[in-house]
Amino acid sequence: MSGGFSLNVFTDDELYEIHLATLEVLEKTGVFVQDEEAREILDGGGAIVDRERNVVKFPPYVVEDAIRSAPRNLVLCGRNPKDDIVLESNRIAFTNFGEAIYVNDLHTGEHRDSTKQDVADSALLIDYLSNVDVYERALASRDKPPQVLDLHNAHAALTHTTKHIFLGPGDRNQLTKIVEMLAVISGGKDKLRERPLLTFVTSPVSPLRMILEFCQIAIDGAKLGVPVNVIPNAFAGGSTPVTLAGNLVIHNADTLAGITLIQLTHKGAPVVYGSSSSSMDLRMGTASVGCPELGMISAAVAGIAQYYQLPSWVAGG
Repeated sequence: MSGGFSLNVFTDDELYEIHLATLEVLEKTGVFVQDEEAREILDGGGAIVDRERNVVKFPPYVVEDAIRSAPRNLVLCGRNPKDDIVLESNRIAFTNFGEAIYVNDLHTGEHRDSTKQDVADSALLIDYLSNVDVYERALASRDKPPQVLDLHNAHAALTHTTKHIFLGPGDRNQLTKIVEMLAVISGGKDKLRERPLLTFVTSPVSPLRMILEFCQIAIDGAKLGVPVNVIPNAFAGGSTPVTLAGNLVIHNADTLAGITLIQLTHKGAPVVYGSSSSSMDLRMGTASVGCPELGMISAAVAGIAQYYQLPSWVAGG
């Protein structure tokens, strides 16, 4: 739907200040990049690579060119075209929350590890709910070997909903197999590029680390034309400064570094400016998900994405 209630956390001038602070962090401090292929791509695109420390520094023009080259809107394609959803400025859609590893069994009341059948059941439920637009992998197939767990997640989701799916492929090996599954469903990789049925979800490690798996998923998604949701988990008071603005500068740096890697891999590749960032419970030493601060951070992240005219994905609380 379009329009509706909004919470503007920052003015345009304040967003510009966050942008400038982010560019300073990326240019002066840089980001640790674990993957050699990613370092080569960034080096070829104008970034400065310290090969002894594997730290990459991003000149402002490189980052801003990447922001400009990313698509302003994104069609999240369903296997059935009636399930297509458009992400763009001032257009809102909804999904379920995800990434759970335990479930309260509806039949026995047991609190247990989630299974592949739970993933399938959750996908089928979301497929039925007309007010939920896309499916994010809600649970994990913990009854399957860790090396292929995400492959089973994809199989369970793809066979139980026709809606667009957001899913973390885990690593390059599983991503390759998931793409083969998608190509069979779509009628070939060319058809998949025309109508990607899935968005890959992958997270840099805050603060300022692009690990091997993140880099490989970002690169492969860009090459295949499959959207990539760059979704940092920056926790205020834990991995980032406790202040809202300080947290957002690191969150923004992590996200823009990932988007820059994707755009330098393939200019115009579809991306989503994501967020699962929140605050740290300093008493318990745990991430607070669903706290008021999460809502503030999510609203601010959505504002930053709108400032850049990029489609966004944020936690709702």
